[in-house]
Amino acid sequence: MQKFLYFTLILFTFSAKASTVDTLDVPSAVMNKAYKAAVVLPASYSKNQASYPVLYLLHGGGGHFRDWLTSTPDKNLVRNLADKYNLIIVMPEGETFGWYLDSPSDPNNKFETYITKEVIQKIDATYRTVKSNKGRVITGLSMGGHGAMYLSTRHPELFGAAGTMSGAMDMNYTKFKVNADFTKSLKERFEKLLGTSDVSQEVFVKNSIVNMVDAIKKNGMPITIDCGVDDFLIDANRELHSRLLYAGVAHDYTERPGAHTWPYWENSLPYHVLFFHNVLKKNGVVVE
Repeated sequence: MQKFLYFTLILFTFSAKASTVDTLDVPSAVMNKAYKAAVVLPASYSKNQASYPVLYLLHGGGGHFRDWLTSTPDKNLVRNLADKYNLIIVMPEGETFGWYLDSPSDPNNKFETYITKEVIQKIDATYRTVKSNKGRVITGLSMGGHGAMYLSTRHPELFGAAGTMSGAMDMNYTKFKVNADFTKSLKERFEKLLGTSDVSQEVFVKNSIVNMVDAIKKNGMPITIDCGVDDFLIDANRELHSRLLYAGVAHDYTERPGAHTWPYWENSLPYHVLFFHNVLKKNGVVVE
């Protein structure tokens, strides 16, 4: 009996110090749909009345809001990072091919408005957050990398720093190093999302991050970019890096061994969170 009580006490003590995960309803009025978001609260959140900085962490194509909690080899990765840096981490829904933009042809795809007008407001109303761009950062993988750069570039009033992991920095899918079947599938999906599959059309050009360098430079936002050397999106990331260098835009850029895989992103995310922590510390909003 004493051993049982002892181990129960240990388990309780460990749990009390661990981050918690909320599944929050964030319905979309603009799309007239019900969506959810996963929210990781650091263990310290319940012990004080401080306002916490928030990291928005976006999933990739074919995925959903819980991917970062269920697909990494280490299932506690996000929770541990939230605890280590006293950071609220929000993982919103972006649908399997939403691209975190407002589709010009599909009224059911308005994820730019959803994230910037509905998700952020819901998070700020529900939790004790730093309610300014000084305490709000964003990153993501693949399609989510595009989303993080896209949303932060277009809405610098909302975000103070941004990152991308293996990001689709150019929406020109004909440049992706993928097989013919995958290319065909992408063509069909872009046709629905953008109203055309012709990559020469303005909708592809203006929504691609590689063509947003002037806006990125104007914003002057801290950004971090990385991609695996064996990733099918490596060329677009190198192109963005080159254009940023040419324009004199300060940024972190890293290439590492790896491909478009969860082991790569599990390795990448801690670097992003450290990068953001340093920005947030400079902004004076970290919770000690």
